[in-house]
Amino acid sequence: MVLDITYKNKEHEKLINDLVGKPFSFLQSIKMKGIGSKRMIIDDVSPNMKMYTNSISDINYANIELRPAGILIRINKGLSNFTWIIPYYQLVIYKTNGSSIHAQGRFIRFRKNNTFKENKSFFNKLLDKKIAHESQYQFQGL
Repeated sequence: MVLDITYKNKEHEKLINDLVGKPFSFLQSIKMKGIGSKRMIIDDVSPNMKMYTNSISDINYANIELRPAGILIRINKGLSNFTWIIPYYQLVIYKTNGSSIHAQGRFIRFRKNNTFKENKSFFNKLLDKKIAHESQYQFQGL
């Protein structure tokens, strides 16, 4: 689900908190050594995400925020801000030339450059949180 968060909306905040949990507290974020990525350059998006990126040859940026039950990908398009809400159970990450995040029939691919390399520890933290969240559910083997 992608929401326009350019202006504050209490209904959007409630929806985000219901889907991926409330934001980590200040002390928790310090213990985790940060809960947000540095901004990364968007290389490509799925056709159903094109409306949330700049259509001209501007560089598109996004960053990721960790939440207890998922992530928020914040996309900047000119003066508008969009948030893609992804619960951990829908999140799939591929390591290709850069990295791509897939969920809900959409994807976003980030360019492999210096800022992407600086976010390597953040992606490791993201994968650890996803594994920890999914390990609390017992899946039966077939």
